[in-house]
Amino acid sequence: MHAPAGYVCPFCAFLEGTHDDHNLPTDVVAVTERAYARIAPKWWPGNPGAVLVIARTHVENIYDLSPSDSAAVWDLTQRVAIGIRSSYGCEGTSIRQHNEPAGGQDVWHLHVHVFPRHPDDRLYQRHDDAEWVDPAHRQAFATRLRTALGMPFQLT
Repeated sequence: MHAPAGYVCPFCAFLEGTHDDHNLPTDVVAVTERAYARIAPKWWPGNPGAVLVIARTHVENIYDLSPSDSAAVWDLTQRVAIGIRSSYGCEGTSIRQHNEPAGGQDVWHLHVHVFPRHPDDRLYQRHDDAEWVDPAHRQAFATRLRTALGMPFQLT
């Protein structure tokens, strides 16, 4: 395990009802039995509306993911990518998932990033330019994506 001593998992805390300006129930766009998707609280300048698809069971990385949780996460990731493509006006999507410190992982709970893509957006060259996004701006994207997905979005 790579999480530091005393680590509080933000995704588990969210599922347990801990909310703040970066983690609100209104960010959630889709929920299944084993995974959920939410608008990311941090965006890169050319890629607004990025989404995180998160396993509901706490598992640090892909190496520890059960086959059933893996299927649920990747199924929802595909649905989110299709929803982003149809509702954001983007010209493509990119998906990435980090494992271990050398792989760029810094949140110790498996999740997948789904980015809307636009020509010449330089997503991978602008890694250091990500900024926290206010809840109202996230809500606008959440509403569009929820409509496109047509899935349950209330965590229970």
